[in-house]
Amino acid sequence: MISVIIPALNEEKTVGQVVQLALNTTGVTEVIVVDDKSLDNTVEEAKRAGATVITSTKLGKGASMKDGVLCAGNEVLVFLDADITTYPEDVITVLANPLLEDKADFCKSYFSRQAGRVTELVAKPLLSILYPDFPSFVQPLSGMIAGRKSLLRKLDFEEGYGVDIGILIDMYQSGGRINEVCIGHIENKMQPLEQLGKMSREVAAVILKKSKNSGENNYETLEHIQLIREQMEFAIRETSRKLRKVAIFDMDNTLLRASFIHTAANEFGFKKELLDIQTTQSNPFIRTKQIARLLKGRDFSELIRLADAIPVTGFIQQIIKALKENGFVVGLVSDSYDCITNHFKNKFGFDFSLGNELEFSKSVATGEVKIPSFYLSHDHSACTHEYCKTHALTHICKRFDVPLSDTLAIGDSENDICIIKKSGIGVSFCSTNSLLDAVADFIIKEPDFELLLPIIE
Repeated sequence: MISVIIPALNEEKTVGQVVQLALNTTGVTEVIVVDDKSLDNTVEEAKRAGATVITSTKLGKGASMKDGVLCAGNEVLVFLDADITTYPEDVITVLANPLLEDKADFCKSYFSRQAGRVTELVAKPLLSILYPDFPSFVQPLSGMIAGRKSLLRKLDFEEGYGVDIGILIDMYQSGGRINEVCIGHIENKMQPLEQLGKMSREVAAVILKKSKNSGENNYETLEHIQLIREQMEFAIRETSRKLRKVAIFDMDNTLLRASFIHTAANEFGFKKELLDIQTTQSNPFIRTKQIARLLKGRDFSELIRLADAIPVTGFIQQIIKALKENGFVVGLVSDSYDCITNHFKNKFGFDFSLGNELEFSKSVATGEVKIPSFYLSHDHSACTHEYCKTHALTHICKRFDVPLSDTLAIGDSENDICIIKKSGIGVSFCSTNSLLDAVADFIIKEPDFELLLPIIE
């Protein structure tokens, strides 16, 4: 009998299909989805499809895999990724059969696709240096695997991108019988270039860590490892600079060190009215329109002077220049007003800016506002929210013909959670929101855009 374990983080659109595939496979008596504290409907969709759902004890795929191993009821375990919908129908059978027939203790998959860059430039060269007798695997980093629970439960599952190679090395070092099987053709997500540097470092670190007792650790070996890392980083940088990408900054408390509308409330005396609207009105459309009325009668120059009085995060012009040199189209996207975002676009050299359209008559605010259609759900939307900055991001991606995976988003508030989660790389910047920190790829707590340099370079 087979247990299928599916680690999942915010995969509401695909997890149900993977669960159903598993349940329809002969021999599968248990499907466990290990939820990594998802913020979407992953849990509900997994349960609806028929899976048993447990919540991981710690963020990260490694912890989720270990939790799944400990909770599984069968000896033969198969791991599948939750975000792939192109699995062959017999994928579980192909992975599990060598174990069921007692021909292997651990089974690694490979599938037809373009060879992974981290696999070819980092994993395979390092394995050949540190483990001269290591078997030649087509895809040593593949995450679709099968193994015996009695062996897997003894392993330490690594964190981050190194978890899969760590399991493979542990199985090899323990003397387990290892098979590699072809599971056909699979379309899976390619990592954005910006993630490959992090991936290569984590994979290399795990291979090096596991080799400490192999007798192959010497200065010459370390020089080879450093050379491999440098080659990987160079390849990523050179390729990245040739591609067009999109970087999006939030305005309030990100570009600016304060909120424009709260600064206006202090200056123009409507703090109580603003607080009443923000604490009683949950509809984002009505709330936006009610807040705009508080600016009625203010002329354009007053608003611009007020915006210019708000301190700006340091290193802004230098980081925009660096982003453009690395192939980014750089923009400002805000829930505030386009008259302000356009002003900062012109002032600092952003390529575009998006905001709600505050209406003026003879340069005086009428108190009316138009919410642009790009903030609303559309055919290319990446989320299901009715109103969201993520819709604006996909609008921009379509405009510049850039895939969502090649985007960078920087924000600080609850309103930025979705765009930070859906972008290729999301940065939580000086945020006090724990959920935003949880979904971000990088967390920066100091108000200094120079700290973005390691991410983009």
